[in-house]
Amino acid sequence: MPRILLGVSASVAAYKALEFVRLATAAGHAVRVIQTPTSRRFVGEASFSALTGAPVLSDEFERDPARGAFPDQHLPEHEPIGHLQLVANADIYLIAPASANTIAKLAHGHADNLLTSCALAAECPVLLAPAMNDRMYEHPATRANLQSLRARGVTVIAPGVGRLASKGEHGVGRLAEPEELLQACLTALQRGGDWQGLHVLVTAGGTREPIDSVRFIGNSSSGRMGLALAQAAQARGAQVTLIAANVALPAPPGITLKAVKTAAELERVCAEEFENCDVLLMAAAVADFRPSAPADEKIKKSGRERLTLELEPTPDVLSALAARRRVGQTLVGFAAEHGERAVSYGRGKLAAKSLDAIVVNDISRADIGFEVDANEVTIVTATGEEPLTRASKAEIAEGILDAVGRLRKGRQDDAGS
Repeated sequence: MPRILLGVSASVAAYKALEFVRLATAAGHAVRVIQTPTSRRFVGEASFSALTGAPVLSDEFERDPARGAFPDQHLPEHEPIGHLQLVANADIYLIAPASANTIAKLAHGHADNLLTSCALAAECPVLLAPAMNDRMYEHPATRANLQSLRARGVTVIAPGVGRLASKGEHGVGRLAEPEELLQACLTALQRGGDWQGLHVLVTAGGTREPIDSVRFIGNSSSGRMGLALAQAAQARGAQVTLIAANVALPAPPGITLKAVKTAAELERVCAEEFENCDVLLMAAAVADFRPSAPADEKIKKSGRERLTLELEPTPDVLSALAARRRVGQTLVGFAAEHGERAVSYGRGKLAAKSLDAIVVNDISRADIGFEVDANEVTIVTATGEEPLTRASKAEIAEGILDAVGRLRKGRQDDAGS
């Protein structure tokens, strides 16, 4: 069974960490706990030690009687370096509750206590579960810190909405329930194996079709959703190639980046990369039309009462790729639709383009979609629809990849039966 290292920072919600340990150990997992010194004001080390059957640590210079071993391991003969050995033995590192202060330290690479030092030394998956007042959670500094951590592959377990510690206050910031924390750990452990060895091709951004040497027809896609997908696939162990159309945001390190501008360039690079991919996530917003005769120079305004453009359709890149797919490939399209019939339009595209799934978002809403950090989508497949309610694009990306994983597993099970 997996070994779980639990880091507990200062929060009233620390009492939930005790229930998490109880659930995890009851399920057969070996658990070690480290606490920040301030967290001991909320829950004492004796409680965690009793539940885990192992010593609890909070100081980097404190001797570990277990020498970094988990309850299911033999004690090493030597005295290892505490924070290195402890996290090296862990299969997963969960920080719950994660206070605003601890999140800020982690985002900026601080290592001023045992909990943060272990985070810097961790090679296993790292998860954190925020817990704080809603105003602290919604503060731009906290949101930026969480986004920075996600960009480095840390899984953030979203807090719940409800009654907060301060009397009479209600909002977002409640620590996720212990059952959710344990499920998140198990899911993260499964992800690495599911995507190891897979080559994922992601398109992001929006194409620009030239009118003249300086003007173009474009769209509002920032590329955030595609970048989140690429990052999430990489964190699960996949080899990722990102085809970015006019994306100003930096690509995550370790990802192969192909920059394009027009639909024709996107079509060419996709054709080159498609054969070698196992999963295609076509998140780029590709122009449907382009000027049929773009000018080589800037069109002058002087002397003109109006300018008429003749447009021609661009190639349907996704349909062309679907027509040459090989056995075992999974193709996912994305559809930005407007209004209450968005899902219906998406289902039509699913069939017309011969896709495995299509991700639909309603762009009539200003709080999701283009140029914002949040999204809300519906994943449409041949067998049904799966809504993903409003969340950060990083969280939506995880939900999409979970759905892709289920599609691939179902196909493999059918082939083996």
